Amino acid sequence: MTKTTDHHISLWPAAHAADARRPRSLQTKIGASDTVCARRAGYLLHGRAPTDTGEKRKAILGTWLHEGLLTAARQEYGWIIERRVEDELLRGHIDAVQLDSTTAARLPKRLRPSLPADEITVEDVKTKSLRVWDNVVRHGATEAELRQAYLYANLLSTRGFADIKGQRQLARLGPLPVGKIRFRFLNRDSGDDHTQEIPYGAERGRGARWWVQQVRSAATPEELPRTLDGPGLSPICDHCPFKTACWGPVASGRRPQSILIRDDADRAAALAEYVEVSDEIKPLKGKLKLLRAKLDGTPAGAYGENVLKWSGGNPAKADDVDAMVALFRRAGVAVPMGPDVEEMKAQLKRAGVPVPVRFDYERRTAVSIDVTVRRDQS
Repeated sequence: MTKTTDHHISLWPAAHAADARRPRSLQTKIGASDTVCARRAGYLLHGRAPTDTGEKRKAILGTWLHEGLLTAARQEYGWIIERRVEDELLRGHIDAVQLDSTTAARLPKRLRPSLPADEITVEDVKTKSLRVWDNVVRHGATEAELRQAYLYANLLSTRGFADIKGQRQLARLGPLPVGKIRFRFLNRDSGDDHTQEIPYGAERGRGARWWVQQVRSAATPEELPRTLDGPGLSPICDHCPFKTACWGPVASGRRPQSILIRDDADRAAALAEYVEVSDEIKPLKGKLKLLRAKLDGTPAGAYGENVLKWSGGNPAKADDVDAMVALFRRAGVAVPMGPDVEEMKAQLKRAGVPVPVRFDYERRTAVSIDVTVRRDQS
């Protein structure tokens, strides 16, 4: 007899369990993909236990999409995908390596690409959300993403592919002269893709290794700087497995970054910088208002390197009291009646009587900051 369930089973527990068993999840040696933040890399190197689990659904979906794309590239074009490179300092799995025809000829025919590259290319595939897509197209890879790719290229150009089971033939090629790095960004929402190519320079690869060496030389993770701005300001920090270890437990009414202020000297320095940045921003805000006014009425479309789109301008929604009353009456239900608050307030004001108020401790007004120059300074 076949057993059945009378409720839908979520696939996410299975997805999380499978993700936890992935080689990268079990890896204890620091990987190139772990170099997004110096302190985070330090926690990994020192074997610290993660303090935060967080929601991984988006990351898992990105992994599935990532693996599907690379598998298709291997099957259709013969790309070398997901191959390990490592030395005594770190290890990594390169998304894709495209060989030139000369290097490809040194491999057995079954391993040669159908479309050789003009020069050996290390490719890194990144999936991105629509929210950050415009920034990706305009500015390309982040410093952390560049560092990761330079580490891959450095390992491939100095050591070659790791001599492990499943890639012995590739390891026999030895160190390879990497010519360029390519980032392939994929929009998870629209399917759009965007590529960025950078000539590989050995000095940048050495610079990336120096960054890792500084992390390894720290006696404790706490000696290392926080590379990013912290929870609430950086999505990477929001989902970091060491968020609590790095920023401490959530303090009621305080933002995590408040721990960066230790004394009045720190407060004075932060206030001075706040004023400096505010002074720099003010003319830019005015300039933006002017430019927005000039563009008013311009039809949506492409102008030069930029695409203009308009949103909003729709009728605002409001409660249709008459329609609600009609619904209640048709249903034979009494229409809820209550004091007319606005009319009472209006009458009290006309009579010069203060309107009574009470404090709602469940809700809080927004906290604003106001910085002025001290008048007692000479």
